[in-house]
Amino acid sequence: MIVVDQLQKIYGDTLAVDRLSFSLQSGQICGLVGKNGAGKTTTMRALAGLIDATEGRLQVAGCDLHQDPLQVRRQLAYVPDDPPLFNDLSVGQHLDLIGGIYQVPDYWPRGQELLREFELEDKQAVAARALSRGMRQKLAVVCAYLYEPSVILLDEPLTGLDPPGIRTLLESIRQRAAAGATVIISSHLLAMIENVCTHLLVMQHGRKQFFGPTDQLRGETDSAASWEQAFFADQHVESFAGGSV
Repeated sequence: MIVVDQLQKIYGDTLAVDRLSFSLQSGQICGLVGKNGAGKTTTMRALAGLIDATEGRLQVAGCDLHQDPLQVRRQLAYVPDDPPLFNDLSVGQHLDLIGGIYQVPDYWPRGQELLREFELEDKQAVAARALSRGMRQKLAVVCAYLYEPSVILLDEPLTGLDPPGIRTLLESIRQRAAAGATVIISSHLLAMIENVCTHLLVMQHGRKQFFGPTDQLRGETDSAASWEQAFFADQHVESFAGGSV
């Protein structure tokens, strides 16, 4: 579902992503972790087609991003850490907009189900500008789920969510993966996402330091605390480089 082959992104004199390669299959959930500036958001934005790769090949749902960007966008949803909602549109109008753009047949019942799932059903007439940070995040996720994309990219999606909201989001990710979607979730809250992920991608200074199934990483560490050491202490992260795929 996702193939990243030798992705490189350069901004001026800054090498943001350096020859990154990995692949994910249908139903897999990948946690993307690393320090600020590791290249996580750049990688997601490149996969979403929002920025052009300097070099490399990107495939999403069997489509080459360079050759068929429109088809990729039909198959992919990207939710950034600060969702760009339309402030003057209500919650319900956002459903109308996304349902129309993606030509989702009979989208309204599906939209109502999602609003109930994320506890936004009573906010349908409320403008996006009046929503709290967490509610805006939920609405962005609802819009992403509405057209049932086969690839979902979530960049720091837990920001602003309360504990019940986090639980709902993580369970929704499991459900969509079980239905065949491929998900990448970027987060600094490792304890929150580790149990939902099937794979982990650790980045440092734009480079891949580890990529593989979570079972492989659990076999190399003893506890959740040692995971955090591995992700954020340079000497531990580098110890996983030999296990990169």
